[in-house]
Amino acid sequence: MDVAVDVLVVYAALAVWAVTTAVSVHRGDARPFVVVGVLIMLGLNVRYFVEGQPAAIASFVGIYDVFDNLGLSADEGAPALATCVDNACTVWGDRYLHHPAWGVAFYERFLDAPQLRTSLLYGHIFFNSIAFVLMHHQLLPTGRVGAERHRLIGRITFGSMSIGTVLAVWLATEHGDVDEYGGILSTLGFLSMSAFVFLTALAGVRAARAGDLARHRRWMIRFIGAMWGSFWLFRVMLVVTGPALRSFETVSIQLSIWLSAPLGILIAERLLLRRPAKRADVDAEPVGATTGPV
Repeated sequence: MDVAVDVLVVYAALAVWAVTTAVSVHRGDARPFVVVGVLIMLGLNVRYFVEGQPAAIASFVGIYDVFDNLGLSADEGAPALATCVDNACTVWGDRYLHHPAWGVAFYERFLDAPQLRTSLLYGHIFFNSIAFVLMHHQLLPTGRVGAERHRLIGRITFGSMSIGTVLAVWLATEHGDVDEYGGILSTLGFLSMSAFVFLTALAGVRAARAGDLARHRRWMIRFIGAMWGSFWLFRVMLVVTGPALRSFETVSIQLSIWLSAPLGILIAERLLLRRPAKRADVDAEPVGATTGPV
C-alpha cells in the first residue's frame, strides 16, 4: 500500500500546532500559535515553487483524501467525489481512487495550464505569503523610534496583499465554467472573500491616515482575521465539511469559499473585545503619527 510521506509530515506538523495552541491558550500568549501556524503556511506554499504546481496540488488533495473517504470502500464514490486520469491528482497512489471533486478540478486546471494562469497562481501565493508574514509584525508596539519602520513594513504589507488579492480575483473570473467549484457562485464567493480581506485593510489604512491609532489597530486585527480565515479556516473547514457533506456536490467547498473570511473576522472581533489592546500600546506613537500601511 502506498504511503504519502509528505501528507503524514503535514499531519505531524498539525499535531505539533495543536499542542502549541493548547500552550498558547494556557499561557494566554498567542505567539506560539501564530509562529507555528505561519511556518506551516510557508511550508505548504513554498512547495508550489519547489515542486511545481501539479505536484504541490496533488499533495494538497492528498491531505483531504483521507477524510473524504472515511467510511467508504475503495471503489465507492459520492456526489462530491470524483476520479482523475491515472489517479495522478493524489500522492496516495492507488490507496484512494475517489477524491474531492474540487481537488480534481484544481489539479487538472493547473496540469499543463496556460502560462498566464500558472503565473497568476504563483504571484497570488508569493505576494499573499509576504503579507501573511509581515502583518503580524504590525501588531507589535512601535514607539517613537520604530514608527518609520512600522510605516515601511505597513506599506509593503498592504501593497503585497493588494497585488495578491488582485491576482486572486483574476483567477476567480475563470471559475464560472468550473462546475466542481460551484460555477458562478464560486466566482462571487471568491470576490466576497477578496473584498473582506481588502476592505478591512483599507479601513485600517484610512484610520491611520486620520491619526486614529486605536481604530487603526482594531481594523488591522480584523484584516489579520480575514487573512487567517481565508487561508486556515478555509482549509480546516474542508476537513470537517468534506466527509460530512459529500452527498452534496459542491456544498463543502462553497461553505469554505463564502464563510472562511467573515468567520475569521468574527473570531478576531471576539478576541479583540475580550482582550483589547493595552493603552500603552495604543499611545506608543505620537498622536499625529501615521503608523499604518499607507
